Amino acid sequence: MDVSFQLYSARDFTPWEDVVAKIAKLGYTQTEGFGGVYTDAAAFRALLDSHGLTMPSGHFFPIGNFEDGLDATLANAKTLGMSRIFCPAPEDLWRNGTDADNWIALAKRLEEACKKVNDAGFAFGWHNHHWEFMPLPGGEIAMSLLLEHAPSIDWEMDVAWVVRGGADPLKWIADHADRITTAHVKDIAPEGENADEDGWADVGHGTMDWKAIMAALRGAGVDLFVAEHDKPNDIDRFASRTIETIKGL
Repeated sequence: MDVSFQLYSARDFTPWEDVVAKIAKLGYTQTEGFGGVYTDAAAFRALLDSHGLTMPSGHFFPIGNFEDGLDATLANAKTLGMSRIFCPAPEDLWRNGTDADNWIALAKRLEEACKKVNDAGFAFGWHNHHWEFMPLPGGEIAMSLLLEHAPSIDWEMDVAWVVRGGADPLKWIADHADRITTAHVKDIAPEGENADEDGWADVGHGTMDWKAIMAALRGAGVDLFVAEHDKPNDIDRFASRTIETIKGL
């Protein structure tokens, strides 16, 4: 099983030359990009190539990267060899006590962006956090609004953020199997543990039932699995323990 590595996990452990060499040695075959590696896309592509790694997916934030900044986004994606592009956050909507209308407006922007990205030959989708599953003032669930009002977009499910939002990932996988193409694989520490890592854990060393979740994701047709830890304090430990767990699944 090929395993991808979200490079955001290693943003505090650069230089990138060392990071890329490390994850390749551990057996990762793919990476997922984020803004911190797009400054010189050609050079980063050469670095990946030198270690036999690819970058099939990438995050571009904010949504303006798919509007006024679309040409630059597509150029970077092409240079780095991506086939799937994801928008990973809703700008400031989660901070402002926003209502359903604002999420619907965002969904419509995503739908327009999707048409343009698809026309350029790339898949396009949304990457969730926890706020999409926390009821809005009117009781609506933002993730449902996004999927309803942006019917063409894919979904990269960050399963641990679904759990942190208070939702059941297995139900969401069952209900939206046709939309989920890619998944972030990370774990949540037991209550009160790993405070210096924002409560995250290495995959297989937390509270998530990854055996059941992985089976459900594979049953839904998900074929790209991306290892991530939002704030590891030891990148060697996280990267090695996580790929060992994922390979074991």
